[in-house]
Amino acid sequence: MALTPRPSLKTLFTDEAKAQRNRAAAGIFLSSGDAGIAEIVAGAGMDYLLIDAEHSPLSLESVQSQLRALAAYDSIPVVRIPENNTTLIKQYLDLGAQSLIIPMIFTPDDARKAAAAVAYPPEGVRGIGSALARSGAWGRYPDYLTTARETITLTIQIETAEALEHLDEILAVKGIDGIFIGPSDLSASMGYTGQQNHPDVVAAAKNVIAKAKAAGLFAGVNAFNPDQAQDYVDAGADFVNVGADVALLARATEQLAAKWTTVETATTSY
Repeated sequence: MALTPRPSLKTLFTDEAKAQRNRAAAGIFLSSGDAGIAEIVAGAGMDYLLIDAEHSPLSLESVQSQLRALAAYDSIPVVRIPENNTTLIKQYLDLGAQSLIIPMIFTPDDARKAAAAVAYPPEGVRGIGSALARSGAWGRYPDYLTTARETITLTIQIETAEALEHLDEILAVKGIDGIFIGPSDLSASMGYTGQQNHPDVVAAAKNVIAKAKAAGLFAGVNAFNPDQAQDYVDAGADFVNVGADVALLARATEQLAAKWTTVETATTSY
């Protein structure tokens, strides 16, 4: 039976998809590493879900388990990998991740390295093992080797002052589909650690968005603050990451604890 790969992140930003949605795409981080949590969140109907293997203790196996859990849902799974490493990129692609975010891109050479890693020769250097892997459905995707790059979305992360210095050159690298701005690391790199909403940081992020879109790339940003997220959308962001599973759980349980573990609300009816 012939199968076809699922849509990847870039399909959210076609003219048709944007017209139908009539808003920016929205998603959240999956940081727990738990496939059950991933499935619960997927049922909420976010446009995409970002499995974070950079700052979360995720193994390749746990990422693959989450991808399998998400396969039954419409939310597009995206994976942020730990680093810009050719071997790691190959492994994440082979286990079935079609939408990758590569963190800490500093220079055009970094961007070229990432672009080469997601493409088979002669365009790139991705090793061939799809017949043994989930990416090619174990040989059930016809012509996978010649069409794989079309099904993959490569997003690079702009999150340092050095990247800002090289921005025009980075955005000109062939094979990059989009950019994702990390205001936390960007603020630290600019000398404003912990001040993601500092005016200079926000201005820099908006400049990245504008330049990326002018270069024909889609642009996204991490912004848990609703007002700041809307501000970035108004500035042209195509997608916003508006939360994280673990943060949502932490805040919700804190609210319950604040309400039900105080003297005023304590009860003796066990």
